[in-house]
Amino acid sequence: SKWVNLGTDEAAVIEVLAHRTIAQRQSIKEAYKQTVGKDLADDLQGELTGNVEKVVLGLLMIAPMYDAYELRTAIKGSGTEEAALIDILASRTNAEIRAITEAYMKEHGKSLEDDIEADTSGMFKRVLVSLLTAGRDESNSVNETQAVQDAKEIYEAGEACWGTDEVKFLTVLCVRNRNHLLRVFEEYQKISGRDIEDSIKREMSGSLEDVFLAIVKCLRNKPAFFAERLYKSMKGLGTTDSVLIRIMVARAEIDMLDIKTEFFKAYGKTLHSFIHGDSSGDYRKILLELCGE
Repeated sequence: SKWVNLGTDEAAVIEVLAHRTIAQRQSIKEAYKQTVGKDLADDLQGELTGNVEKVVLGLLMIAPMYDAYELRTAIKGSGTEEAALIDILASRTNAEIRAITEAYMKEHGKSLEDDIEADTSGMFKRVLVSLLTAGRDESNSVNETQAVQDAKEIYEAGEACWGTDEVKFLTVLCVRNRNHLLRVFEEYQKISGRDIEDSIKREMSGSLEDVFLAIVKCLRNKPAFFAERLYKSMKGLGTTDSVLIRIMVARAEIDMLDIKTEFFKAYGKTLHSFIHGDSSGDYRKILLELCGE
């Protein structure tokens, strides 16, 4: 009887799924299949619609599967949703990116790198391909001399010359470890008199600017990066639901508490109140469950 309403009673679905961890939801999926001989996601897909359906289906996937699914969705539409590629690839760890690449191949029978290469171009494509190698140095060591050198090279590749040598930015921003880069950013500020973010905004545009900014922001403070993405997805006219859903589902068990703290720090309002004012019905209900008080 536990499953009888699950197909049709949206409130019950939200109650059961939103209150569970990813691991528990996987057990529920197994139990459902065992008990009724059908796939829970398939059944719910038939019953739910719109944004609620998107959230619930996302909640039923393990993290790398969900990221792979979001990337696939971003690539296979008419026009690529670059924001999804950037949000995911600029923020995930090496291990997470490797898991996503595997999940993508398993689920879609294609190489994520091939699909991204076929769907993007120019320097933006090269940055994404570099991120996909999951080769960033993850040690904590800072090489002082190298940090000064890196800052100088980025400065000379950008602010100091006509035309920006974007490869230099790529090499430094996609390869070096976080501590080292924070040091590079300090040095850069000293040499150029401005934040690296400002320089990126001045010298680049479009998706390339977006991806480099995302990389820098994630290195400085990842929860603050997601807080800003959430804020921008809701403020002003209309809501970018794809961004709102993706972050709420993907970060629920990773850094949601930190994201909420950063959101309040930056905007003086709680994430909870923002979501409440920006959504309605069962969609609002399930997002608020993921947000928590």
